[in-house]
Amino acid sequence: MESKMGELPLDINIQEPRWDQSTFLGRARHFFTVTDPRNLLLSGAQLEASRNIVQNYRAGVVTPGITEDQLWRAKYVYDSAFHPDTGEKVVLIGRMSAQTPTVVFWQWVNQSFNAIVNYSNRSGDTPITVRQLGTAYVSATTGAVATALGLKSLTKHLPPLVGRFVPFAAVAAANCINIPLMRQRELQVGIPVADEAGQRLGYSVTAAKQGIFQVVISRICMAIPAMAIPPLIMDTLEKKDFLKRRPWLGAPLQVGLVGFCLVFATPLCCALFPQKSSIHISNLEPELRAQIHEQNPSVEVVYYNKGL
Repeated sequence: MESKMGELPLDINIQEPRWDQSTFLGRARHFFTVTDPRNLLLSGAQLEASRNIVQNYRAGVVTPGITEDQLWRAKYVYDSAFHPDTGEKVVLIGRMSAQTPTVVFWQWVNQSFNAIVNYSNRSGDTPITVRQLGTAYVSATTGAVATALGLKSLTKHLPPLVGRFVPFAAVAAANCINIPLMRQRELQVGIPVADEAGQRLGYSVTAAKQGIFQVVISRICMAIPAMAIPPLIMDTLEKKDFLKRRPWLGAPLQVGLVGFCLVFATPLCCALFPQKSSIHISNLEPELRAQIHEQNPSVEVVYYNKGL
């Protein structure tokens, strides 16, 4: 389908990120845009306008007067607020752009937030029942809090600086519990895998395991700057007269340091692995491998959305 004179061409591939996802820099630029906290300030009307621009363009209809930069902006606003597989609007607290301004320190609140993020950014479109979601939530948050309390008790007699790193260890361990539990449906029925053109070929539990593992690694790395750097800075500052005379500055200063770290850690760690991940067909389940060979013998690599 051709575009009219003066309009954008219809061959801009907004199905994929704007920047080369085979490079770390390209993935970093992509996720800096996706996780931009300013997206949280957009109204429902602005989100719907961006969705209309994107959906119309994909259908071959160019919004009059729109520039390429505006098209990409609409694409990233759309991606920040709507699930890539179901098309449903993600609740505000569950969007990746809510990571930075939604920093909390109590483990229960933190893991409740993580549970929502993990569910909202799961891979695939397989529905999960309310009972399954409730069980996963209780298991994930309880396991995370128990881990934090256990680590805290082990460090009672250790130097204060060591105790400051308990939150990081707890978050790292909690991610290993929270993410798989909140995405357990994927481990039961698999996630959609497709060929390079996006044609769905079936569901794979193996791909789900690989995707969840990548997300766990990204989340642990994401916590390192926010949980490791502020304790070192705060430990130094608390020995200085300035903070001793103004102890009330301790909490806001620590929140600010954590937030500053997350501004950079969130997009950079999301970029560690491609969003559109791949797996060789030889690593898939035998039944799915046979099914794909029967449908399309030339397929050697399949692709899937790993989630966030």
